[in-house]
Amino acid sequence: MLKGFKSFVMRGDIVTVAVGLIIALALSTLIKAFTDFIINPVIARAQGGHSMGLGWQLGRAGNKNTYLDLGSFLSAAVYFLIFMAVVYFVIVVPYKHVQARRGIVVFADPGPLKTCPACLSEDLPAAALKCRYCGSEQPPSAAPGGRPAPGTL
Repeated sequence: MLKGFKSFVMRGDIVTVAVGLIIALALSTLIKAFTDFIINPVIARAQGGHSMGLGWQLGRAGNKNTYLDLGSFLSAAVYFLIFMAVVYFVIVVPYKHVQARRGIVVFADPGPLKTCPACLSEDLPAAALKCRYCGSEQPPSAAPGGRPAPGTL
């Protein structure tokens, strides 16, 4: 039972989705702070107030709705950066290490890409022989250093 649970949890797509959800949660916090403390005061400026902190009062002194609170926004930005660092060093790095020991590469840089001359799709793998979108034959890619790719001449 535990072996099956470990296999389920260690699937690459499960961890990728979990990391994506965590990043979305942190990004939503940053966006909420931006809207609550930057955008909302600018909009509320049309109504008419005083607050302490890092920021500017856009309207009448004392009106919290028109206070441009940069301190709260910077706090949310720092929170976002710290949260992402924790996610990376506590989840992603150990997961990459465990998967590398299993012979699986995760969170790797994408390989070289080329553009299809027929449909101009720019995301074809460099070794592709046919376009995944239009099905046209692809010219062989040159290997690094300007030499023809192996198996072509």
